[in-house]
Amino acid sequence: MSHNPIRPWRNIDRRTSRKIRVGSVEVGGDAPIAVQSMTNTLTHDAAATIAQILRMEEAGVDIVRVSCPDEASTAALNDIVRNVGVPIVADIHFHYKRGIEAADAGAACLRINPGNIGSVARVREVVAAARANGCSMRIGVNGGSLERHLLEKYGEPCPEAMVESALDHARILDDLGFHEYKISVKASDMFLTVAAYHQLSEATDAPLHLGITEAGGLRTGTVKSSIGMGSLLWAGIGDTIRVSLSADPVEEVKVGYEMLKSLGLRTRGVNIIACPSCARQGFDVISTVETLEKRLAHITEPISLSIIGCVVNGPGEAAMTDLGFTGGGAESGMMYAAGKPNRKVGNASMVEEIVDAVEAKATQLRKAREAAAVAAE
Repeated sequence: MSHNPIRPWRNIDRRTSRKIRVGSVEVGGDAPIAVQSMTNTLTHDAAATIAQILRMEEAGVDIVRVSCPDEASTAALNDIVRNVGVPIVADIHFHYKRGIEAADAGAACLRINPGNIGSVARVREVVAAARANGCSMRIGVNGGSLERHLLEKYGEPCPEAMVESALDHARILDDLGFHEYKISVKASDMFLTVAAYHQLSEATDAPLHLGITEAGGLRTGTVKSSIGMGSLLWAGIGDTIRVSLSADPVEEVKVGYEMLKSLGLRTRGVNIIACPSCARQGFDVISTVETLEKRLAHITEPISLSIIGCVVNGPGEAAMTDLGFTGGGAESGMMYAAGKPNRKVGNASMVEEIVDAVEAKATQLRKAREAAAVAAE
């Protein structure tokens, strides 16, 4: 909807957080909400891990996390970091030496629980390695692995226990003078997760990484994540997100962007607005949208496109989008540009006409963006 003004009732007031860096990506403050995913390859297989990260990059991922459970994994990090274009977060559990090795190997961020690393002396060593290498941290609290003393205190995983765990870990870093960290408080229970993030958002100014952990397969996990994370984002909470799916990590990136696009928080790529189709449709809406999603997946410029089967809602939707196509009669429909009727197009050629129009619009936007960047220098 780039040619229309932003309506006040569409605005989201983001929570104020301090800004940190994860490599080249700013997190928190006024920075765009970053989309993160995680590899599921064996990290010590550098070639396979690199290949998977490059596919995520094509989908637009901002940050990628890799698990580092052993020395072979951290040994592969240097090769991985040198061959990808996005910051790498090393996932560290229990063994403090893996954190030091990952920081030295070029990881942009360490995902740890300081309380699981061991003594304060060991945490101090990890912090020293992170500081020496310009490496930030993520304190990752999970409802399924809370400390025993908190479970004994509260009786079960609950928002208060998760927030107390997060703040205890944060205090360890603060006491060491290290403030380049973000926090997550994830659980597979959507209600528990949302409540914990609301409490945490009021207790710290640290950037928050959102996620519903172990959300499930592609469809189930997408729905659960969209409800839970969507409600938090709508409330202005969240600086990075990861949609946890038992699926190809590339799907996590796609779902993450769709979530942010639907809330007007990110605008990467084509946002297709399409009707579910009915007996009034003047063309096969469902197959057309499926084809267009594939044909336009390479577009990165923000463009809104309406694909509506008939004239009941078609002209109105087209008036709110950059480009549009509305089904009509006699095997043809109307193309729209900037909300206005543009020309009639036959159903047989509409996909090619739409793709051409979107690509031309993307080129126009890219050139305008590049010209603006040059003028600002």
